[in-house]
Amino acid sequence: MQHGPAVRRRKLGAELRALRTGAGLTSGEAARLVGWHQSKVSRIETGTSGVKPSDVRLLLDAYGVEDRQLRELLLVLSGARDGGRDHWWHAYRGVLPPTYRDFISLESQASVMRTLETSVVPGLLQTPEYARAVTRAAVGAVDEERLDTLVEVRLARQDVLRSDPPLALSAVLDEAVLHREVGGPQVMARQLERLVEAARLPQVRLQVLPFSAGAHIGITGPFVIFSFPSTSDLDVVVLDHLTSSLYLERKEDLQAYTEAFDTLRIHALSPEDSLDYIAAIGDGA
Repeated sequence: MQHGPAVRRRKLGAELRALRTGAGLTSGEAARLVGWHQSKVSRIETGTSGVKPSDVRLLLDAYGVEDRQLRELLLVLSGARDGGRDHWWHAYRGVLPPTYRDFISLESQASVMRTLETSVVPGLLQTPEYARAVTRAAVGAVDEERLDTLVEVRLARQDVLRSDPPLALSAVLDEAVLHREVGGPQVMARQLERLVEAARLPQVRLQVLPFSAGAHIGITGPFVIFSFPSTSDLDVVVLDHLTSSLYLERKEDLQAYTEAFDTLRIHALSPEDSLDYIAAIGDGA
């Protein structure tokens, strides 16, 4: 269990090691191909040191990796910028903590996001008014300019649902999310409408876990599972805390949370029934 940047180094190193062995090379042979000492390859593969995007490109070329999606993902994990330009969230470097920037980076590169939410609507599905109310409650006393910026970032993140291809979002919402009146009745009514709209999108699978389900495996708190194109070795679980985010990368952790999410989906209403359930709550609001 580590913070985001350390997890990304380890995952990048593990993937590079797998690609090297897949190419039939020892670490010493790989080092000679790119003109390095063998110890540098070892440090990169164990995640004990950072690696420059240019070094990742050298290794990928040496290993004959041509898969564009995989190359792009590994380069982003190393801190590379598309076309030499910053990713959009780098413009907010002075406002966003490193763990949040790292979360956005992973979210932007993931192909699938599975999430359990027990308190609030997922950020990718929030209306501007709801996002503002949630952000104000989460950060406490803050000036309006910074609040505007934080809401702007949250809404900009939603572009992943409109990208090509879009992020596939599977969300299980505890029924409490639908009844917690965030921002007042009007804001909540519009947010419920937005959930109904989102539930109809082909890239969104939304399920409600009703109160009638009783105690469930997700009562310990919300979580997110990111999966990436081309490889499952980079999958990661993210747990949010008040002052930081924790990233779980061990296979045992990934398996436990994947099984937990699958169990929650079984006990939740179907996507079709969930849509009707949300609409009915909205009509009664």
